[in-house]
Amino acid sequence: MKTMTISQVSKTFDVSTRMLRYYEKMGLLNSHRKEDYSYRLYDENAVRRLQQILVLRRLRIPLKQIALILEDTKQMEIIHIFQENIAEIDDEMNALGTIRDILSTFVSRLSLGVQKNIRLNLLEDSEIMKVVDTLCLSKSNLKEERSMSELNKANEILNKNLNIRMVLLSPCTVASYHYVGENPEEVVGEQMSKFIQESKLYEKKPDARMFGFNHPNPSEYTEYHGYEDWVTIPDDMEVPAPLTKKYFEGGLYAAHTITFPNFNEWSLLSKWVEDSDKYIANYSKLGEEIMGGCLEEHLNWIYSAHKEWPENGIDGQMDLLLPVKLR
Repeated sequence: MKTMTISQVSKTFDVSTRMLRYYEKMGLLNSHRKEDYSYRLYDENAVRRLQQILVLRRLRIPLKQIALILEDTKQMEIIHIFQENIAEIDDEMNALGTIRDILSTFVSRLSLGVQKNIRLNLLEDSEIMKVVDTLCLSKSNLKEERSMSELNKANEILNKNLNIRMVLLSPCTVASYHYVGENPEEVVGEQMSKFIQESKLYEKKPDARMFGFNHPNPSEYTEYHGYEDWVTIPDDMEVPAPLTKKYFEGGLYAAHTITFPNFNEWSLLSKWVEDSDKYIANYSKLGEEIMGGCLEEHLNWIYSAHKEWPENGIDGQMDLLLPVKLR
């Protein structure tokens, strides 16, 4: 197999170039560069290793555990890791089973009520308690306390990785840099780091924040995508070229924190908003060109850039921010 460029690997395996570079930074994946050729290249061994990583990620194995798996020649650690993950999945399956059994009981009770022309009001706590109190699962008759305890525990287990909160971003002035080409996130990030360090922004504005978004989004019809960074600055601060000064109107956002680079959780946040009874998405009219107005806030980024990215700095986390409005 011939070597593949980072863009070819990204398109072939439907994984972002940013994630590929992160895997390399973690030591999970290796690439090389030819002389007088700036793009990363991946040989057959690297591609095969990437396939292993992607399979393990789809099995919900965390990256830190994947690093151990790939280096474990005796495979004893692999067994232990898989057993741990099986135990977590068992907990989730039991949680889903609890919810399924309660819903099945509700269906049975309601169906019986319809047949007898009796209306049950499940919106009143007393009626819910009557149903829960008479739960009859396959092996045991559950008491009210145990039933509600199991239901609460089930929700806790299933929602532990999706803690959505509402964030109101205030209007602000930002320094912006936009780049379309190979490794746009990296190019933009380096330019912003340079600006932060040279301007001593953190000393002038310790509460400065950094937001980013695809501009434009990756597409099968274009060779490159773009990325744009915004760094909040004092209103009267001038910015040097090639940065530009912009005004951000702010707004209401549904926020979900991820550990870099779990960008697949964008779909979970989108589904949460879609299912919300209180909020609806408030996407930008520019649509996919700018991710619909969605933002990625790189937490503690300004501080880390100001300190010239200390090796043992704060762990990388991001807020995924989806614009919303009340229904």
